Amino acid sequence: QVQLVESGGGLVQAGGSLRLSCVASGGIVSVYGMAWFRQAPGKEREFVAAISWNGGLRDYPDSVKGRFTISRDNAKNTMYLQMNSLKPEDTAIYYCAASPLVIASRASDFRSWGQGTQVTVSS
Repeated sequence: QVQLVESGGGLVQAGGSLRLSCVASGGIVSVYGMAWFRQAPGKEREFVAAISWNGGLRDYPDSVKGRFTISRDNAKNTMYLQMNSLKPEDTAIYYCAASPLVIASRASDFRSWGQGTQVTVSS
């Protein structure tokens, strides 16, 4: 089972940008579909972005489409989330996850999860 570690979170003003990274180890990372989820206090975990094993397929919910971009570099075992035009409602803990499926967006489809990185957007 692959292990995942996120980084890159922090405090940013509304309208700003952050880039999150997720480094994977312990498995053949290139065969996994991967994704980002987030969870705000008192809310359920929410799908943010997904990418297929070779980067050819990507999926986003309407809430982040056009502002967030997911990418991956299998040679570095790393996945990224570029977040632009950040809003206060983007404040949450962001988690990366790996799935044996080609691409997935349901939390139940993911077998491996990172510990999360906090993103706080001030107004």
